Amino acid sequence: MYIPLLGNIPQEAMHVLLPPVLLQMPLRAEPWCGHCQSLAPEYTAVETVLKDEAVALAKVDATEERELAAEYEVQGFPTVYFFVDGEHQAYIGQRTKEAIVTWIKKKIGPGVYNISMVEDAERVLTSENKVVLGFLESLVGPESEELSAASKLEDDINFYQTVNPDVAKLFHMDPDSKRPALIFNYPADGQFKKSVIAEFVSVNKLPLVNIFTRESGPVIFESPIKKQVLLFATSNDSEKVIPTFQDAAKAFKGKLIFVYVEMDNEEVGMPVADYFGITGNSQKVIGYSGNNDGNKYVLEEEPTLDKIKAFGDDFVQGKLKPFYKSDPIPVTNDEDVKIVVGNNFDDIVLDESKDVLLEIYAPWCGHCQALEPTYTKLAKHLRAIESLVIAKMDGTTNEHPKAKITVDTDRTVVALYKFIKKHASIPLKLKKLVSTAKPEL
Repeated sequence: MYIPLLGNIPQEAMHVLLPPVLLQMPLRAEPWCGHCQSLAPEYTAVETVLKDEAVALAKVDATEERELAAEYEVQGFPTVYFFVDGEHQAYIGQRTKEAIVTWIKKKIGPGVYNISMVEDAERVLTSENKVVLGFLESLVGPESEELSAASKLEDDINFYQTVNPDVAKLFHMDPDSKRPALIFNYPADGQFKKSVIAEFVSVNKLPLVNIFTRESGPVIFESPIKKQVLLFATSNDSEKVIPTFQDAAKAFKGKLIFVYVEMDNEEVGMPVADYFGITGNSQKVIGYSGNNDGNKYVLEEEPTLDKIKAFGDDFVQGKLKPFYKSDPIPVTNDEDVKIVVGNNFDDIVLDESKDVLLEIYAPWCGHCQALEPTYTKLAKHLRAIESLVIAKMDGTTNEHPKAKITVDTDRTVVALYKFIKKHASIPLKLKKLVSTAKPEL
């Protein structure tokens, strides 16, 4: 049942009150929090499924219990924590009943469940979308221990083991195959070790094409496969383009992750499209190197099956040229603060005959807006120095691999001038600046 926790309950007392406990913040599905409203029925369903398990579900209204929320570093809503013996772990998986239940059972139960009877196998197959089955010689021993160890690395998939050939057959495995073996056509001669099993399952648990959502995003980015191919298309075009995209994905299983982004989805798709610089409603295929270096690559041609497969081959082999977002190059650029965009970055910022101070800003950034008059005043004061360029670039619409901020000083005219004078490769000659700061009383 739900147990509302009110007041500032210290972490060391949590396990005394509720051992173990799944804790959700906030208590209410606030009208302004769409994700809280979506989680509410799923969280209720989890309580029903786990009513006979040694786990309690609780909620905290973090909008009221601010000190408690601060103690556990709650940054957004909803936040779900799992507590055991006073130690807590954040749940970051999909916010569905099935995913949460699977995750909790992994925490409170055995890593691997035995399936001895065909009836048990049929129940598993009809009630769970994703499972791992180990077909072993024995339910105890080194092979079972390796499978159990690997299961602890996968929170969202249940692991099972069997020695019954009829059960293996029901899982579409050859009952006469060499053991140990796994589902997904795991090679019989592969190493049956924790790390190998975990990598194999992690690679194969994703579908050929992943629909990008807030829930699937963490699964995609946490995969050991870092390179992604993203298809951007509107919801009206999805039924027409996804089958082709899926056919192309078959050739890259285990090498690339194929992701579909619904670019007219305001909550998820549009922000992703903005990040990748996608405009309009035309279909677009983008390669993304993920956590490796964040490089992006564009398929400039119509995304036919052959073109996508050729793009994927070049992506895997490292033959593609990175794409960087850029606003149009300004027709005139004669203000004191020069405008830098992605496509003129090399000409202005990397000009070896000049020193360049570059501000990378965001239009919505309050600190950037506050710096604007100071930065403009600095540029006006230094405009006579031909060897120096004061420039700025909108970082939300422009990119460059060498666009990095390294200035570590106060954001005042005097401090910035002193920084430039100290680090300039060409000595500056300018009259002494007078600080405009008010004297302290």
